[in-house]
Amino acid sequence: MNPKRFKRQRKITTPEVMMDVNTTPLIDVMLVLLVMLIITIPIQLHAVNLEMPVGVPPTQLNKPLVIQIDIDARNVIYWNGTGVSAEQLNSKMSEAAQMETQPEIHLRPNKDCQYAIFANVLSSTKRIGLSKIAVIGSEQFVQ
Repeated sequence: MNPKRFKRQRKITTPEVMMDVNTTPLIDVMLVLLVMLIITIPIQLHAVNLEMPVGVPPTQLNKPLVIQIDIDARNVIYWNGTGVSAEQLNSKMSEAAQMETQPEIHLRPNKDCQYAIFANVLSSTKRIGLSKIAVIGSEQFVQ
């Protein structure tokens, strides 16, 4: 008989391989980065810093000319109370842009007019070069 054959075989157990990722170093690095970020970000101020003029503002000797542009509910455009076409409006706005002191444009749309007409008039004023534009009459849109 073979003595090796009857010898009790010893089973060698190896520990199981751990398949999880060690996250401790990752957490350490993330905490260090978070602390560095908090330290380096300046404190946010919830205020708007404005440089206000100092002194007395100069008095304006001549008041600027005010031009009233109205758009009624039927989408008719009025220049200082007289109805104008789109071409006449553009030519009048070009003349106003050429003035020495630009006039103030007060644009008052009716609440029932088409937005496209209002937007076209507003974009025409900017395209022609008029910069003093005010949309007035907004109280009619309050319900």
